Amino acid sequence: MQLRWSDLGTSSANAVDGREVVLAGWVAAGDTGHFLLMPEAICCGGCVPRDPSQVVEVFAAAPITRQQQALRLAGRWRVQTADGAIWRYQLHDARTLDPPGRWGIGRRGVLTGGALFCAAGTAQASEDDARRAIAATTAVDIHSHGGAISGMRWVKTDAPLREVAGPMRAGGMAAVCFAIVSDSPCHRIDADHHIHPYRDPDPGELYAYGQRNFARVHRLVREQGLALITNAAALRAARAGTASAIVAAEGADFLEGRPERVDEAYEKWQLRHLQLTHYRVNELGDIQTEVPVHGGLTDIGAAVIRRCNARGLVVDVAHGTYDLVKRAASVTTKPLALSHTSLSTNPGPRSRTISAEHAQVIAGTGGVIGVWPPTSVYRDLDAMARGMARLADLVGVDHVGLGTDMMGLTTTSVLPEYSYLPGLATALLDVGFNQQDVGKILGGNYVRVFAASLA
Repeated sequence: MQLRWSDLGTSSANAVDGREVVLAGWVAAGDTGHFLLMPEAICCGGCVPRDPSQVVEVFAAAPITRQQQALRLAGRWRVQTADGAIWRYQLHDARTLDPPGRWGIGRRGVLTGGALFCAAGTAQASEDDARRAIAATTAVDIHSHGGAISGMRWVKTDAPLREVAGPMRAGGMAAVCFAIVSDSPCHRIDADHHIHPYRDPDPGELYAYGQRNFARVHRLVREQGLALITNAAALRAARAGTASAIVAAEGADFLEGRPERVDEAYEKWQLRHLQLTHYRVNELGDIQTEVPVHGGLTDIGAAVIRRCNARGLVVDVAHGTYDLVKRAASVTTKPLALSHTSLSTNPGPRSRTISAEHAQVIAGTGGVIGVWPPTSVYRDLDAMARGMARLADLVGVDHVGLGTDMMGLTTTSVLPEYSYLPGLATALLDVGFNQQDVGKILGGNYVRVFAASLA
């Protein structure tokens, strides 16, 4: 039986006492035969939480080597009810289900003592260190609605735009992928507090709405003095203190199933970054948050990817199902982007997070995965940096990026303004990344994917 960390502390965990279970987590304090398992990576044994329901004591059937990423373990579940028990849960005769070498090499040799350095035991990076790392790269937000560029009310009334260029310059964010959303007329937040489609669009409706949203992005560029990036050389040249825009689309719903409209958007609106799906199962494929209909990417979706490859647009598979991503990877001749998500040991059936296997497919194309900052996932920038480190441990630092989903999240953000960027850079330095790797994560990796996609 598969156990989730959310089951711990509930009757579900108690009901399987004595049964064989599978649980994924990070190794904390202990040795190869007896250790503690945690729901997320921690700094060191001194940082193990005191809550006995959030730690599992593991007794291994054979030595299990500690690694810098999550392990899937199978074993016999034991619930401790006796007075004086330190931990509530134990896993006996545990064995790993992950073959040796599956995850590849770790992030850096200096981190072999544990998944992360403990902040109390290492020197803290300064803001000057962080700003030097930002200045040495082209910092890029792979996915944003900053400036209030999207949203039904704002688009339909052509509402005043919000200031975004100033915070970009203040924080050193050189370029932002400003994404329109063309399926907004057909989705809403339902009683479960999640976004779902609630009706089918009328013919031509989403195309027309998309045109209005594209026009709003271009209005932002004009009014706030942003440089419009349409080629790789311009993106490479962008640096902190400037403010540039890449026109993007979240969901290809404005195409209405017509791949030739990629050419129109490329030429008329300078679209250079196209996400295939959003919150409705469209003509291109299935989405993570709804029941699959197509079995992944459709033939129309494959045709759109080929068109993007030919014209020179980044293909973004955020919101797409794992099956969609696998076929997209088999179709594309260029690296894929997955612009905004986070890594999970066991994503739920309708989760916007991704599994290790999902992430590895993106990395296998040479692509980049943007980590997002919702407080429902990360409590602060330090936790976000640790999440980026875990992803880097899994797929390599060359495949990690930043996608804030600014003004698009349904919860609050630990990075609500671009002026917070030095804080994230500081946190990344504090968890053990060097300045070069921080530069890759904050934009260098996306610059590489952008250049390859437009070649």
